[in-house]
Amino acid sequence: MLKGTCHCGEVSWTLDKLPKSVTACNCTICRRYGALWAYGYIGSDIQVSGQTGTYRRHDSGDIDFHFCAICGCVTHFVASFTGEDGRNRTAVNVRMSEPSPISELPIRHFEGHDTFKQLPDDGRTVKDMWF
Repeated sequence: MLKGTCHCGEVSWTLDKLPKSVTACNCTICRRYGALWAYGYIGSDIQVSGQTGTYRRHDSGDIDFHFCAICGCVTHFVASFTGEDGRNRTAVNVRMSEPSPISELPIRHFEGHDTFKQLPDDGRTVKDMWF
């Protein structure tokens, strides 16, 4: 299990299993947030507690980003629509977790700004992007 919290501790999340990789996206919002995402489904393998504020992407409306209303940390996002399986795709920002459990995870780079395609792996891991 992987756990994460915002800076003040008001919002926390758990992910049932350690992911095999995390995603860095360069879309107009993810590059500003500096998030590293691990995916699952809210209420299934991802649990969130605490009060959050939300921001819905103005360009597509497909994603609601959640942040702590007190300290402002971006904790997770939830798809604003339900999939065919009745679940909402979710991603947690693993930068809210402790570094040691995730430091060796490979980073998948997603070109979300222009091409909306996965980029080739370059060998970087989370520990390469902490600073």
